[in-house]
Amino acid sequence: MNTVSIVVCGVGGQGVLTASDIISIIALKGGYDVKKSEVHGMSQRGGSVISEVRFGDKVYSPLITDGMADYILSFEKLEALRNLTRLKKGGAVISNDYEIKPASVLMGKFDYPLDIIERIKSTGVELTLVDGVGLALEAGNIRTVNTVLLAALARKLSFEKELWIKSTLERVPKKTHEVNRKAFELGYNL
Repeated sequence: MNTVSIVVCGVGGQGVLTASDIISIIALKGGYDVKKSEVHGMSQRGGSVISEVRFGDKVYSPLITDGMADYILSFEKLEALRNLTRLKKGGAVISNDYEIKPASVLMGKFDYPLDIIERIKSTGVELTLVDGVGLALEAGNIRTVNTVLLAALARKLSFEKELWIKSTLERVPKKTHEVNRKAFELGYNL
């Protein structure tokens, strides 16, 4: 198998690192070599969080450079746009249709771009826009947005649906299993 490279990005507190852990678990269970890295410097203050997951027969580095990612899984629209250069030709973006304004915007130093989706689409990439918050609320808990988005990614990868569900439930608290299962189904059936 050729190496699959996934950039998972968002803002601190959205579950980016949990999502990348789950992708890594699934790839390991699928019998692949997996490498993962993460950058979450100011994430606890609402800053960017980026995790890179690569899996395949043999992976030598977790780092994903410009033009190398097969997928961008974004928990916030501006983070999808910021990481777009990392996507390879023919790659796909799965993004939560959600805005979290960075501190620079809140302080009035910059404006939040109003044309993010149009700018992403103008590059010709395959874009799946997900109402992650709406589906998570429908499932019963807003904190399951990451599960909804993982399910949207699951449709594009070759792992069995039940492996995704089982691996997700292994990584989340037991008391949230039912709501995460429902969130997965909602995201998977988009």
